[in-house]
Amino acid sequence: MLEHFAEELRLARATAGMSQAALAEALSYSGALVAKVETSERRPSLDFARRCDAVFQADGRFERIQRRISRETVVPWFRDWAGIEQETTALRWFEPLCVPGLLQTEGYARALLTGGGLFAPDEIEQQVSTRLDRQALLARDRPPLLTALIDEHVLRRTVGGPEVMREQIQHLVKLGSAFPGSESRWCQPLLVLTLGSEGPS
Repeated sequence: MLEHFAEELRLARATAGMSQAALAEALSYSGALVAKVETSERRPSLDFARRCDAVFQADGRFERIQRRISRETVVPWFRDWAGIEQETTALRWFEPLCVPGLLQTEGYARALLTGGGLFAPDEIEQQVSTRLDRQALLARDRPPLLTALIDEHVLRRTVGGPEVMREQIQHLVKLGSAFPGSESRWCQPLLVLTLGSEGPS
């Protein structure tokens, strides 16, 4: 599927008579990234795919291919849950070990996936991108009501170093104030974070 996206991108660019540099400028991405996507060295993000659809007026073709790529890169045991996550109206999550995937920053997710030793180095970036793409459901017009119970030790346990943790905690605070009707409170030893279903303000 990654090769399919690359082929469609090369074809669309050639049909439009654009160079890689011109496409990169139109997408607001680097030429190096465009080149890597076109040679299947890098998986396109959802944002990249949507911008391709806009530039080439492709009626969602690139986004559809990208979503299939994302489904294929999700680890097998998680595929059913990833589908459920996209269709649900409410999510309740208890997390005693790490920040829930839907609330992770890129740096935190990368550090977590790198430290586990479960993925080869070339697979880690695919997993990080897939995890971040899942978070798009929180930006929908009517996102699911998300309640996350996060053990206090999750926030005290250093993953990826102090800067990664600082960014992660700031991200949680930002999320907790971005949704109307949201609240975050300490019920020691848990952080209760509820994101309202009205979507981010």
